[in-house]
Formats: sequence, C-alpha cells, structure tokens
Amino acid sequence: MQGLMQHGALTLDKIIDHAAQWHGGREVVTRSVEGPIVRTTYAEIHGRAKRVSNLLLALGIKPGDRVGTLAWNTARHIETWYGIMGIGAVCHTLNPRLFPEQIAWIADHGGDRVIFTDLTFLPIIAGIIPRLPKVEHVVVFTDRDHMPKDFHLSGEAPHFKGLLCYEDLVAEQSADCVWGGFDEGTAAGLCYTSGTTGDPKGVMYSHRSNFLHTFITMQPDVMGLSQRDVILPVVPMFHANAWGVAFSAPATGAKIVMPGARMDGAAIHELLETEGVTFSAAVPTVWQMLLQHLESTGSKITTLKKVVIGGAACPESIIRAFHEKYGVEVVHAWGMTETSPVGTLSTMTDQLEKLSYDEQIPYRLKQGRPPMGVELKLTDDDGKPLPYDGKAFGHLKIRGPIIAAEYFRGAGGKILDEEGFFDTGDVATIDEMGFMQITDRAKDVVKSGGEWISTIEIENIAVGHPKAALAAVIGVAHPKWDERPILLVKLKEGETATKEEFLDFLQGKIAKWWMPDDVVFVDEIPLGATGKIDKKLIRQRMKDYVLPTIGSAATGSATLAAADGAQAAVLYAPEPVEAPEDVIEEGEAPQAEAPVEPVHEPEVVAAQAAIEPAAEPLSVEALAAALPDPEPVPVAHLEAAEPISPEDVFPHAPLVEPQAKPLAATPEEAFDAPPVFVAEEAPLAMPLSSAKPRKAKAAKTSSGDKASSGDKGGWAAPILTGAVAIALAPAVLVVVGALGAKTGLLDKALAYDFLTRDLAPLIAWFSLLTGLLGVVVAMIGGIRRHWRRALLALAITVATLGVFFLATGTSARAAPVGDVATDWKAPLGFSDNVLAQRGEAAAPVLDEPSLPVGSELFAGRRVAEVNAETCPAARTLVLTRSPADAYEAAKAAVQAKGLTLVTDDPGEGRLEAAGASFWYGLKDDLVVRVRPDAGGARVDVRSVARDEGGDLGRNCGRVTGVLKAIEG
Repeated sequence: MQGLMQHGALTLDKIIDHAAQWHGGREVVTRSVEGPIVRTTYAEIHGRAKRVSNLLLALGIKPGDRVGTLAWNTARHIETWYGIMGIGAVCHTLNPRLFPEQIAWIADHGGDRVIFTDLTFLPIIAGIIPRLPKVEHVVVFTDRDHMPKDFHLSGEAPHFKGLLCYEDLVAEQSADCVWGGFDEGTAAGLCYTSGTTGDPKGVMYSHRSNFLHTFITMQPDVMGLSQRDVILPVVPMFHANAWGVAFSAPATGAKIVMPGARMDGAAIHELLETEGVTFSAAVPTVWQMLLQHLESTGSKITTLKKVVIGGAACPESIIRAFHEKYGVEVVHAWGMTETSPVGTLSTMTDQLEKLSYDEQIPYRLKQGRPPMGVELKLTDDDGKPLPYDGKAFGHLKIRGPIIAAEYFRGAGGKILDEEGFFDTGDVATIDEMGFMQITDRAKDVVKSGGEWISTIEIENIAVGHPKAALAAVIGVAHPKWDERPILLVKLKEGETATKEEFLDFLQGKIAKWWMPDDVVFVDEIPLGATGKIDKKLIRQRMKDYVLPTIGSAATGSATLAAADGAQAAVLYAPEPVEAPEDVIEEGEAPQAEAPVEPVHEPEVVAAQAAIEPAAEPLSVEALAAALPDPEPVPVAHLEAAEPISPEDVFPHAPLVEPQAKPLAATPEEAFDAPPVFVAEEAPLAMPLSSAKPRKAKAAKTSSGDKASSGDKGGWAAPILTGAVAIALAPAVLVVVGALGAKTGLLDKALAYDFLTRDLAPLIAWFSLLTGLLGVVVAMIGGIRRHWRRALLALAITVATLGVFFLATGTSARAAPVGDVATDWKAPLGFSDNVLAQRGEAAAPVLDEPSLPVGSELFAGRRVAEVNAETCPAARTLVLTRSPADAYEAAKAAVQAKGLTLVTDDPGEGRLEAAGASFWYGLKDDLVVRVRPDAGGARVDVRSVARDEGGDLGRNCGRVTGVLKAIEG
C-alpha cells in the first residue's frame, strides 16, 4: 500500500522558481569580469535563465545534451546553470585551472556541444576548440562593447561557427519557456575529478541528488543557511557546484555575492565589508591570503559570522586566528566531487559546546560528523570493518543518495563495494563521538616500518610556524624503513629559517618516529586545480632526491665501496627513533634500534653505488624560477579591440614530452625545476600530435582491365560497369531522397513516396536482371578478366533487395501500416486539436483498423493481430508507482524522445505529442494514457502515422522507446 500524498518531481528548476516567487527582490551581487560591481535579483535571474533556455533550444540543444561552462562565479553563470538544467540538458562545468590539454580532453569526453565562457578564458578557448569537433558555438559572457574584435584559433576548426555575444543573444530571446516535466533522476550536472591518477572521471549529478544535497546543506548542523544570510561563495562553481551554495542560496532566499575573477585577500575583504557578508566558503589558501591581508593592513571583519573551509585540511592557526582575532566561527568540512560534495562537517555537539575553546580545538581540526543522508565506514586493507575509537586508521568509505554510483561512460568500472559503499581513497579515523579525521590520501600516506604516518597532521602543525606560508610532507625511499617523511616549507616573504627551527617546532607535537628526516625550503609549493597541494607533482620533482647522509662520527655507520672500486658511497643510517609508549606497548610501531649496520643485499649495494655525494646547498638567489601560478590570471577589464593571442594558450610542456634534463639531487633545485605534468598512471588518453599521413597504396589493375579496345573481351568492361552503376542506383536514390527531404530541397511526395518507396525498389528488382546478365557477359568476355565487376554488381543488388525485404517483406518486421498501440480493447483516440493538425488527407484513426486486401502477407487482418506479430514489445506497462509519479515519468520520456507536447492533462492522465522522422520529416501522432491500477499505475501508448501505408517500423520504435524510457 502506498501513501496518499501529492507527488512532485525534485527537479532543480523548482529552486529558482521558488526564489523568484518568494524572494524575487533579494539581491545577487557580482564583481564582473569587466570590472564594475553589477547588481541583479532572483526575479531577474529567473527571467534571464528562461531566455537562456530558449537560446539553447534555438541552438539545437535537447534534453540530455551537455553544455559546457568555463567561467567564474557570476550572476551570468547562475543564469546559464538554471537555463541549461531547466530544459533537461546537462550543465558541464569546466575547470580553467587544469592544463588546456586536460580541459580539451574533458570537454570532448563529456560530449559538450556549446560552451559558455568568460573573457578571461578566451586564450584557452582559442587553443582547445580545434580539438572539440562537437562544439560549434562559444557564447562569451559579456556585452557587445567588450566582445573581442580579433579572435584567432590555434589551429584549423571547420566545425566552429565563431563567438557569440551572451547579452545580445539573451536580449533576442523570449522569457516564456516551459521548464521541468521530466523525471527527477534526469541528469543535471557533470563535473570531472581532477585526474590525480589516470584520466579525469566524470561525476553525473541528477536533479534528485542535487535537490537532496540542497536540503542537507540547509541543516543547522551543516551550513545552517537562512534568508537572513548574505553568502559569499569564494569556492568556484566549477568545484562541485560551489559546494552546493548555488542551489542552497536561492532555496533559502539568501543574498548572494559572487566574487568573479578576483579572489585575492584585498578583493575578498572589500566584498565582505561592503556587502555585509555573514557566511562564506573557500579552501584554506584563500583564507590564508585574507588573514595575511588583514594582518598587514590592520583591517577588521565586522559582519562575517561563519566560514566553511574544505578542499584540504585546515591548519589550527587559521581556525584560531578567525576565532580569537575576528570572532568568526570556522566549520571544517570534507567532501569530494563524488559526494556532491558535502560529506562531513565539524560542527560542535551540545556536549562539546560546554567545553573551553582550547578543549574544542582537537574536534574542530577534524573533518567532522556526517549529516543525515550520509553513511560512513572504515575498513582495513582486506575490507574488514574497523572500530570507531579514534585510533584505528582505515580506508574511508561512504554511501548515500548524494554519492556517485558510477562514473560517466563507465570510467573506472565498478566503484562500489558489496554493500554499496564508495571508497573515497582517503585514510581516516572515526572517534566515539562520530568525528571523522582524514589522516591522508591512500596514495600520499607515508608507510614507515609498516606503520602509517599522517602527512596532513605534520603539515597542519608545520604551517602554524610563524615563518611558514605553506608546508607539504611526502615520503621518500629508505633502505630500512621503506619510507621516511620529509618536510617541504615555503617561507613567508622576507623570512629566513633553518631546518632545526622547524624540527624543534614539531618536537612534542608529533610522535618521535613521525619526525621528518629532512626539511627542504622551496620557493613555491604547487597547488592543484582545486586548491590542494599537488603532491603528485612534488613527488615527480623530488624523484631524484636522497635523504641527507650522516657521517660515521655521528652515527658510527660504515661506508660501502662500489664493486668496481670507484669512489665509495655512504649508506644513510638514521638516528634511532622511538615509537610512542602506548604504541610500543601494542607492538604497532617500528622499534628503536641501534645504528644501521652496512647492508650487503645486492639491490642496496647497486642503489647506493649510484648515489653522488651531496652537493653544496644553493642560495635562494640561485634557485630555479618558481612554478607559475596555477590559477588563471584574472583581468579587470578587456578592451574590445585587444587581440587574443593563441600563442600563450599552452604555456606548459606537452604532456607526452620527456623532461628536458634529469632532476638534480639537490632538493631545492629538483623541486623548482620547470613544471612537467606527470600522472601516476597514463595522464590523458588524448593524442596531442596530428595524425600521420596515410601511405598511398599502389594501384593494382588486372590485365583484363588494361585490355585495349582491340583485345578480346574488351567490350564487356563498359557493360559490367553499367551493371554496377544500376546496382548502386537504389542506394543513391534513397540517399538523395533522405538528404533532399532533410535539407528542404525536396518535398515529401518526391523524396519519400516517389524516390524511396516507389522508384528505388523498382530499380533494385531491375538491377537483379542486369546483375545476372553481367555474369553471362563476364563468362563470354573472359571470366578471369571480368569476374570482379560481375560479382560486385550481383552482390550490391542482393544486399539492396535484402534490406528492402527485411524492412517491408517479413512478418517479423514492420507491417504495411503505421498504427501501433498497446491496448486494442479500449483503444486510445486523439483530441480534436490533434485530428485538426493531422489534416483531412491523413490516414484515418480507427478503433479497429484492418489491412486492405492488397497488403500481401497481412491482407484483411486486424491491425491489433498484426501488431502482436510485428511489434511484440507494444504491451501495456504496469508500474509499482503512483499514477502521478508514472505520469511525470511518461511526460519526461515523451520529451526525452524529442516529441512536441500538444496535450498535457495530469488530471486525466493524458499526454498527446507530435513527432517527425529524422530524415524525411514523416509526421506521427502519439497519445499516452496513465490510469490507476491495483499495483500502482497502468500506462498505454498509441502512435499513428499521418501517411497511409507502412512506416518501416517507425511507430513501433516510438512506442517501445517511450515505454522503455518510462520504465526506467
């Protein structure tokens, strides 16, 4: 038994509908890419979004098509989001901070047909369009005055039709557009992971998942947003829907402030104060820039109450600075592209709220508790569950209606375990209160002596050093412990420091055996496209780094001579390390040992013999140039006449090029080498070089074909050539008819009725005679010379007749009638409106039609009986859903099939629609009826061609296709 409540599909258009109706005057403020601050409202965004929908429809976008956006956080971007999703298309956000090669691969893999972009990213567009054969249009988020006068692509792109001006196109469209009406499981958004291993993978969000995620974010223990808030989403919309804020802000009616391209500390502070921002969200690096700006200028924060920090572990120094200096609550959050992305948040429980702030800090540093709708579990390497005691490290897995079930196009294969949990790739602990703490990415964790060392925990402490701007920890090879951690530090501008300063700073804050074996000072620590430290790139640059040697006077370690008598290499021998007492008691950590004795295994001997003595440390001035800023350089204003140069589109080395020279062993020199994108697996499955020219094949001509006019049998060649031409004629007529009808050059009577249905089959039968004649001619003229042409003519004829026969001549195929229905006992009819559209010349719509005597196989039989043989899948569909839900599914299925709705009557459970074939434009009318049933709902469909005679199975395909789409 089902409940008796109203049903409404959870589609995202209802969010902006709600905002426009009940919060229509609430402001949306944008720092535009052109420079000025622009103000609009939810009501205006709603209307302009519908204009965008009509624009997309005019460009040929259909439900399910992917539309790319390469843009900053602006009101125009929001308009486009809802305009895309409202008509059932898929909004594919592209990350401009990726390499252009990656952006091109992602846009092509996603199947984008149109791309919307900001002026900032036109150089990227110029470089990638030649690699995107499906993209014909690029719409630029600007007005006519700021459109570039000179735009050149980096290569040939005959498919590309040029740039379009967003404001011009929006002004030309109507704001009258029907949204929604499709199933809530319909795809809404596509976002690709950053591709840390192998190709990036697409996460396809549904309307339902994003709607439920919006409800989750609005919970008080999550983001707790309300209409009274002023929200500044610094996290970009191309990072998993700006963490859902682009949906939750209009859902609550909160004022939203979009930062555009400028996200430096000064620009963020200006918006916070001038717009009265109460809530914001961003990655830690953004807040570090803001805090540094506040410290250097002595500025204050007056209205901000809460910030959500995610994307990377938040250092304690940031949390304390916000609370102690500015009275702002920091909520530490964790999530992924695959989790929509909210997974956990470190909101305090009532028990923790009673503690002092210092006592709360250990919990605020954790990633937090899962909200309602999210399930977590920890497992060991064998998949066995681990306890929630705050000590057991395990693989973090997650499950829920907002979590990805598979990747787009099946990338990565099966990604869920037997219980339906997704492996996040993170290593974590969960304590008794449910607080989860990420200790590392599974691929980044340092395993020393068989035990895990949390690089994130060391980084968070190290970055709290007053001289540190950024810190990163990676593991490097060690002959005894497998791996040992080293700390890389980027100092604040103007600061100098020593290794001992940082090691002393870590003393007492981490276990002794966690202590880094070296501290390396670097000019830059690279950040990935999502603002996280790019450890993959760091490991690649540090691949030739070796741990510092320790002299025998300090450790008593011996030297190891190379086998060929060359200069001896010193085997690294670390100082003995001690595990924490509680760990030692449990036998979980490496035991303290005496200094390492010489190792004589051949592998170690070979490895150590190849190590050169450590070079003298380089000065800061001698270091290589730092890594270029991974973020695109924002522009405040782009002059209309300024040309866009494509030469700078691909500033990075090609992904497939080898490194210019080996990285040096000196840590700083190795780290600051020119950037080379190297993935741990094959980085991109996209060819970056042009196709190789094909080798011409030598022409092979038989002696018979070379026969002169005087040769015996030379007369046969032109006859056989004519036979081949006649054999090809039916196919040519069909193609000419189809293309002529498609382009509008030929009307239906000539293209379909005469060329395709009448003349082509007639010539096909005639070509059978000419083909047989060709065999005779070949035998007379010389079978050895002419058998190829004779056989080709006969084969083409047989294949052509076979196609015609399969299409029209067997009981297993289409009957010579264009009327297919699932229910002939209570047959479906059409409304007067549809009958008027069909016209008086159309085939009649009868309750019990029968076939005429001249219909050969089916002469005189009722169409209902013929349907059972020729279209067995056309059967009444019974669903275990409510009639209202089934009606919504039927409506979505009809629209997804590209049919035009004529009647939409949910009260009567009746849908009527019209459609046309792709090539000839042959028109059909379809009616769907949804009725209550004992088990849920009963769905019947009928599709009738407007033309007399057979339809080659077209209406059978329409009916079965709609039924399958309804059934899901």
